Amino acid sequence: MSRLRDLPATRFRPADDGTAPEPPELRGSSRDGVRLLVARPSGIDHLRFRELGDVLRSGDLLVINNSATVPGEVDASRADGGPVVLHLANQLADGHRVVELRSSPNAAEPVLDGVPGEVIELSAGGTVTLLEPYPVAGSSPTGVGDRLWRGAVRTPEPLPAYLGRHARPISYGYLRRSYPPASYQTVFALRPGSAEMPSAGRPFTTDLVTRLVAAGIQFAPITLHTTVSSTEAGEAPLPEWFAVPEATARMINLTQARHGRVIAVGTSATRAIESAAGADGTVRPRMGWTDLVISPERGVRVTSGLITGWHDPNASHLLLVEAVAGAERTQQAYDAAVAHGYLWHEFGDSSLLLP
Repeated sequence: MSRLRDLPATRFRPADDGTAPEPPELRGSSRDGVRLLVARPSGIDHLRFRELGDVLRSGDLLVINNSATVPGEVDASRADGGPVVLHLANQLADGHRVVELRSSPNAAEPVLDGVPGEVIELSAGGTVTLLEPYPVAGSSPTGVGDRLWRGAVRTPEPLPAYLGRHARPISYGYLRRSYPPASYQTVFALRPGSAEMPSAGRPFTTDLVTRLVAAGIQFAPITLHTTVSSTEAGEAPLPEWFAVPEATARMINLTQARHGRVIAVGTSATRAIESAAGADGTVRPRMGWTDLVISPERGVRVTSGLITGWHDPNASHLLLVEAVAGAERTQQAYDAAVAHGYLWHEFGDSSLLLP
């Protein structure tokens, strides 16, 4: 796995823990009631997400990810009986799965001492055999062990049914507890396959989408099945399966021809449309795996705005944000988010970044 340049953690993180520990619905709010920071050339504004229509304009195109989240977290044990939490992520082309061992009971820390051939016993029956580090040995930037594995999964029933019965959505130690699968689906969720929720789309509600469409805002779907997001600082993003349909490619190209704004809802939507864009900015239908790393050096060819949550100092996400918004505007936005107590992670607040 290639290593990206480091971003100093203090640049983009509040001094205290600003993580949202639960969905906004359990904090007395609503999905579209989370805060929305808007960063654009005229300055920074603080709104609620339900007010998104106040800063968009007729003819804007929002590219959304219609991937649905699949439960992939199960309890397991190692040969010595020690409990672990197992994250089952994307299915690879050879039928194996990307898997990650994490500490029990709440997946707070990665477990890095797995070895090839180790058999992990699933609590609900079945096994996962660690075959080889993924994508390559020594891929952990810490240099201590391997975090992700190519795993052979054996369950007493077909895996989708098994996960539906025995797994819960992938989560991490910063959450107060595990939440039901519906908490991890966006209003756009249609095609099952994501290991973790494409969370930039979570604040949208049916009512908000209806009002935006009525105001002349257009929506175009892509599919990108996300892998585990618990990458360590310095890790490049993992390959992910995506599809940009013909109708979406046509809508993007038409919007650009009319000098409209193509606003990606999330880093996953950004990665998908940029993977389908040629050097001239023309988007063509594409389907397959993408290993594209979007950085300020590479730049973006299509994306003219980004709706996204607030990320830890994880290089792959923040470099993508900088590629869209520019380093200066990204810094201004994060400074303002820290100063005003915005909440981080999948159940947190949101931003609209316009270069």
